[in-house]
Order: sequence, then C-alpha cells, then structure tokens
Amino acid sequence: METKQGLKIAVIGGGSSYTPELVEGFILHYNELPVRELWLVDIEPGLRKLNIVGNLAKRMVEKSGLPIEVHLTTNRREAIAGADFVSTQMRVGMLAARGRDESIPLKYGVIGQETTGPGGMMKALRTIPVLLDVCKDIEELAPNAWLLNFTNPAGMVTEAIIKYSNVKSIGLCNAPIGLIKQASAKYGVAPDRVYAEFVGLNHLHWITRIDVEGEDKLDEMLADTAGYSAKNVPACEWNPEFLQSLRALPSYYLKYFYMTDEMLKEQLASHEKGINRAEVVKKVEEELFELYSDVDLQDKPKQLEQRGGAFYSEAAVNLMRSLYNGTNDIQTLNVANNGILDFLPDNASIEVNCVVTKNGPLPLPLTKIPPSAVGLIHAVKTYEQLAIDAAVTGDRGLAIQAMAHHPLVPSVGIAIKMLDEMLEANKEYLPRFFAPNSVS
Repeated sequence: METKQGLKIAVIGGGSSYTPELVEGFILHYNELPVRELWLVDIEPGLRKLNIVGNLAKRMVEKSGLPIEVHLTTNRREAIAGADFVSTQMRVGMLAARGRDESIPLKYGVIGQETTGPGGMMKALRTIPVLLDVCKDIEELAPNAWLLNFTNPAGMVTEAIIKYSNVKSIGLCNAPIGLIKQASAKYGVAPDRVYAEFVGLNHLHWITRIDVEGEDKLDEMLADTAGYSAKNVPACEWNPEFLQSLRALPSYYLKYFYMTDEMLKEQLASHEKGINRAEVVKKVEEELFELYSDVDLQDKPKQLEQRGGAFYSEAAVNLMRSLYNGTNDIQTLNVANNGILDFLPDNASIEVNCVVTKNGPLPLPLTKIPPSAVGLIHAVKTYEQLAIDAAVTGDRGLAIQAMAHHPLVPSVGIAIKMLDEMLEANKEYLPRFFAPNSVS
C-alpha cells in the first residue's frame, strides 16, 4: 500500500468541526502512519467552514514541523484519486435537515432522533445514494483504498456499501471507544487492559463482558446505572433490576427502545421550550468555528471534546494505523455479519469486536448473546434492510414497509402520514423518490 512518498488520505466532509481532532491524530501518530497528503473535501455550501478548518489544519501541521501537505478542495475526484484511505464524515442537508428529522416525528408522538427511528431513516435515505456515488469514484480512482465511514447511520451506510459496491469499507462509531475510556478511567488502567464484548448493531448494541486486567467487572458496571450515558442522549437512569436480569450493559441509544415513554416525554418538553439537539449542535459548531478562525490558534481547542462525537477521530486514526501496519489488535467495528449472528443474513452489517489485520477486519465469534436482545436486533435489522433498499431504489412501497416495521413507530397509519410529511420536507435531497419515473 505504501508508496515512497507516504500516504494520501481524503476526508469527505473535511469542513466538519471534527476535522482538527483528526489532524491532531495524524500529527501524534505520524511515525506509525506517515501521512504525506491530506485532502479535505467539501461541497460549495460548506466552503466557508472548509476554509476555516483547513487553515487551522495547516497551522497545526506547520507547528508540528511534519512534511504533511494539506489540500482543500471541492473536487472530490481529485481528492480520491490514488488515495490510500478515504474517510467520510458528511451530513447531507446539514443541520437544518437534522432539525426536521428530530422535530417532525414528535408531532406524531414518535421519538425524533438523528440516527434511530424515523429521523434516522430520513438520514439514511438522504445519505446512502450520495455515499454510493462516492464509492463509484473510489472504485474508479482508488480501487485499493479503504473507506472508513463515520457518516451516520453508520451501520446502515456500511451495509448499503457492502451490498451495492465493491469498495473495501468499514463503519465506525465513537460509542465503543467511549465505553472503553470510561472503564479505563473508572478502574485507573490503560485502555488496552480493558476488554469489552459488543453484541448487536450500530447504535443498538449490548456489552456482555467487561474484563479489566482479566477480572470480570460486568456486575460493577451494571450497578452504576447513571454513569453510562452520552452528551447527545438525555440522562434517564436505567432500572437496576432490569439491568441485573438482562446481564448486559445496553448502549445508551437503547434507552429509546427500553424507555420510550420517558425519552419521548423529555423530547416533547424540550421541543415545547424550543430546544432541539440540532440547534444545540449548531450553536456549539458556531462557537467552534469562531475559535478556529483565530489565526493564532495552532492546536485543537479543548471545547471540541464537548461534542457528542468526542473520540471519533481517535477511533479513525487507530483503525488506519492498524490496517496500515497490520497490528492485529482488537477494535469494535461495523462489518459484514458473515455468520457471527446466525439469525441475520451474511451481508447484514453488525457492530462487533474485530481483529484488524493488514487485509481488513476479521469479526470475532461472540461468547454471550443476550437472549432478550435477539428479537430487537432482528426487528431493527429488518427495518434497516428495507430502508437501505428504499434509499437505493426510491421505492415508496419499500419506504412504507421500513417505516411501519420500525419498533418505535406505533401503527401503519402513523407510519404513512409521517413518511409523507418527512419525504416532502426532504424533497430536494431525495431525487429518487420524486423523479418522474420513480416507483410509487
């Protein structure tokens, strides 16, 4: 993979507020990951942010004294050509679309969330066609590149790429690395002394083992019902009796399924006060870009760690290092199932621990699958498969089936009404559903 002049990395959605964290990772790990060219790509409407973040990236590299060239461009094909790694962190429709994903379902008494439920479905419908286009460019211009996808819903996007392209792709989420960091802080050990087993799908996983220095700490972690949450999920506490009998630690996204009424109540209350997550993120982003614009700033600002996606780029750099060096270490990734969960198809994307070899991730067999989790994994995967095919085809019938079969959607009537309103609200980003010859 390596050429004389080092590695070429293309970041699609390079104007993201997370980019400085990625650049920091490339600087810190330059010895194991010799990046020579870093191409930050964005679309015209994102140009202002790309320039601000790109200039900060250049100042960070300059301060480090490393021979990394930073290129800013709106020409995706130029950035992808000959790349060793392509990472994607984009938001089709930007934060305004996220705001609609979060608010429209609430009118129907349904959870409004960015990556799960109806909101997640709209994000998938907008995003999958765009990413499959990126994959066509990779197939043509960088057939040996690894595509590292952070774009949510990461599991569904990864599965769409597995099914509809030939690109070597891996999906990534920051939740697993967040849990490892939490356990490592709680027990005062290095992260590599913690082993946690993740079972399930992206944003729908259960942790069935937590070994610290070889000692089983699952019971202790289960007892800490308040500790395990995230910046972007409201903090309702888990029921201790439920956790004890589940014998696994659920991902914080599972609160939407296990505590739907409380989470919905909280969302409605925030909505009535005019607060939604997209607005909060928008404000945080504006403050970050204000900081990034300071020509004297040469480091990643601490405030970036306040975003819900903290550590995401640490996960990205770890994965690139491991693929490039063939370190055979264990990371939690979104990959094709290939028989690991015997009740799902082989080409379903699942989120599990993998050994990262030079030839790609090998998913590890699972030692414990919570019996109570099987039904929900299967139900959500059914919805995901229908939604992925709807995204690719623009078939309204598939979209109705996907929406109606999501466990958070209470009835077919609500599913169809909500789908109509959400499709209409996303019209400019869903050409396949609105083309004259689209399947209805």
